[in-house]
Amino acid sequence: MDSTTRSSAVRDGLGVGIAVGLSGVAFGAAAVTAGLSVAQACVLSLFAFTGASQFAMVGVVAGGGSLVAGTAGALLLGVRNGLYGLRMSDLLGARGWRRLPTAHGVIDETTAVALAQPDTRSARTGFLVTFVSLYLIWNATTLLGAVGTSQVADPAVFGLDVVGPATFLAILWPRLTAGGAESRTLRLIAAGGAVTALAATPFAPPGVPVLIAAVAVLAVILRSPK
Repeated sequence: MDSTTRSSAVRDGLGVGIAVGLSGVAFGAAAVTAGLSVAQACVLSLFAFTGASQFAMVGVVAGGGSLVAGTAGALLLGVRNGLYGLRMSDLLGARGWRRLPTAHGVIDETTAVALAQPDTRSARTGFLVTFVSLYLIWNATTLLGAVGTSQVADPAVFGLDVVGPATFLAILWPRLTAGGAESRTLRLIAAGGAVTALAATPFAPPGVPVLIAAVAVLAVILRSPK
């Protein structure tokens, strides 16, 4: 039974790691189209490694916002990973120097796979397999997308500026359409954030409406009953 559950965790981890990792091509393309260099796109994937935050950052930059505004928005979105860490700390049981690389791997996908497992050992296996496979593939495909886009004289001609927002929406869509009370709450929060950003757009510099919406949404999430 133990080997069966661990094998299932490995399959789950590889499936998620490969499927999500391939979207790194879209991030690399979106980053270069937004004006980042290939090196900057790759550094973001290596050290930020949280897709939604990365897409949010390049989306702000592509829209004319500053790197400061884009980074602030990405950090606000990244707060959720810290909340995951509170839940995952005891489950993963990392100690000493292992805490740093483990924390780097606590993202939506690794948390989802780990928490879906029936016992602690398979949860740790699922987390590790998801983290390693996703990290390697995401960074490799980021490089591929960034280098490929950088070879195009004018990437904007191909409409690649919509790749980031479209992929960002694709990442969120399954959670918004899953059904149930949590999904309905997420849809309300997402709609509220969109309305807030749109309302602030005529009055705020590029990138700032996203920050205003992110702060408002974060406040709602933190005040919501658990």
